Amino acid sequence: MKGYSVRIRKSNRKTISLSVEKDLSVLLKAPYSVPEKELRKFIDRHEDWIEKHMRLQAEHNEKASGLCFTEAQTAKMKEQAWEIVQKRVLHFARIMGVTPTGLKITSAVTRWGSCSVSDRLCFSYRVVLLPPDAVDYIVVHELAHIRVKNHSADFYREVSKYLPDYRVRIELIKAAQRRLGL
Repeated sequence: MKGYSVRIRKSNRKTISLSVEKDLSVLLKAPYSVPEKELRKFIDRHEDWIEKHMRLQAEHNEKASGLCFTEAQTAKMKEQAWEIVQKRVLHFARIMGVTPTGLKITSAVTRWGSCSVSDRLCFSYRVVLLPPDAVDYIVVHELAHIRVKNHSADFYREVSKYLPDYRVRIELIKAAQRRLGL
């Protein structure tokens, strides 16, 4: 799997299905009887389909949000995001003593960042629309997932070690989302 996570929902159904949700997560529905190994093979076989539908959903989300950029604007923002995020990830990874396995800039609309189970970090190019303190929170948030893979109290304790004011930074993100119509 590449820069996306797959949620698996088992039920009494008879078939396996895939969908890309509005938040750009991938949902795989399967019968209880299908082993995990089979599900992973199914996901691998449908990787092109998943990536295509993630792009389509991202485009749909962008149009729905009212934030539309030209290809040239998007390309420039992706370059800027790469420069900003790469520097901040290197800075905080050193401080936090963690090592991501990869770094990618995506077109995600509803997620600012993500951390895969293999510790690969992805960040939306739209982080360039945020204040620097908000970007630092997103970077630390994703790096903290290398140690704690959920959003438990332990996770937020990990974040607060490096950003004691993380709640203020979350509010900066929320304010930016309101301003941008996201």
